[in-house]
Amino acid sequence: MRHAEAMVETYFAGCYWLVRPEPIEACARRLETFLGMMGPLEPTWNRWHQTAATFEKARKRQVQPDAKTLTRLLGLKSNRFRDSSSFWLWAGENPDETSAFNGRCGGSSMYVSSACVLNSLGQSEVAKRVVTAPVMTGVVRAMALAWEPEFALAASDQHRELVAVPLVENYIGWVTYLADFRGPVPPLPSPVQVERIPDRGTLITLTQEKFSVSNPAHVALAADVQARLQAAGLLTPLRPWGT
Repeated sequence: MRHAEAMVETYFAGCYWLVRPEPIEACARRLETFLGMMGPLEPTWNRWHQTAATFEKARKRQVQPDAKTLTRLLGLKSNRFRDSSSFWLWAGENPDETSAFNGRCGGSSMYVSSACVLNSLGQSEVAKRVVTAPVMTGVVRAMALAWEPEFALAASDQHRELVAVPLVENYIGWVTYLADFRGPVPPLPSPVQVERIPDRGTLITLTQEKFSVSNPAHVALAADVQARLQAAGLLTPLRPWGT
């Protein structure tokens, strides 16, 4: 039984950028835009809450996803670190069906990236609805449009462990986004789908099937695409925004 549990695959998504100072109001507008794009992707993503000691208390801490409310939230002393604002928002109708985003925005640090991350999804009904190529691609597209990151991806935790890359931005996920200033994306093999996002970057979806580390063809395709992008100089550490 333990072996079977070890084979359960979980998925996450995240976007990342470095050294882009922004005021709290600008970060709040980005978060408002992002949450607005999340709603059509999953029904529970239309109602967001802050965290609390218990599920019942947290359910009462609903957050209105408008820029004014989010500016107040990001400006709380507990959510500020130097020039950066952080957030942690969750959604779900019961304790077994929750999903959560957390992130940081506005920082000028060379050592701590700004980010927005969809925490690892387990085996809930929400995960079954969300872990599909259209929804995961939609999440990464929303991240690209709202946050303007340098790099974003949706991926299997187990696949990332398998390839053991030290930096997330050196790794190809099921879905990967690369900002234009990283350089042009080379031709990629079938069945990979490549989508240009005007004035932003390029979205790469490896397969319309559910990507799985247990599928050798998926792992081989990811390795092939990763090698092509590395050869093109596109899988590099984050650098100060736009440089």
